[in-house]
Amino acid sequence: MKKVILIAVAFVAFTSVIQGQEISKNAIGLRLGDSDGFGASISYQRAIMENNRLEFNFGWSDGKNYDGVKLIGLYQWLWNIDGGFNWYTGPGIGFASNRYKDYYGHKHSDGFVILTGTVGIEYSFDFPLLLSLDVRPELGFGGSAYDNNDLDFDLGLGVRYQF
Repeated sequence: MKKVILIAVAFVAFTSVIQGQEISKNAIGLRLGDSDGFGASISYQRAIMENNRLEFNFGWSDGKNYDGVKLIGLYQWLWNIDGGFNWYTGPGIGFASNRYKDYYGHKHSDGFVILTGTVGIEYSFDFPLLLSLDVRPELGFGGSAYDNNDLDFDLGLGVRYQF
């Protein structure tokens, strides 16, 4: 049984390498989504190898009791599913700064580091448009008084121009 599983894993790994689709060198656009409210970010992707890329996001978010900005950098591995469909995953790190209003109306701010990752699926059209849907778990290391020291799941929809 172990040999069958090993052969199956080797076959899938080999065929995914063979079927690798070349990704575009650059892509820029918007990523909409946030875990606690509405957020949008300017997103730039840069290919660094045939099936690997870096992604940088600079965004802003607006929640019930806060607003803030966030800068995230990710390293991504891509695998072709079929045709223009790819899936991707990778680790990342970032920094965020949020402003809050407490129960009494006093304003507070907190800056903190974020460890993150991403898992998603994308479709590259025949013309230079790339659509993606991903989930990005984010572990914040901020103040516990502002609820920035927990795990959030950021779901996002990306629309990018490839060049």
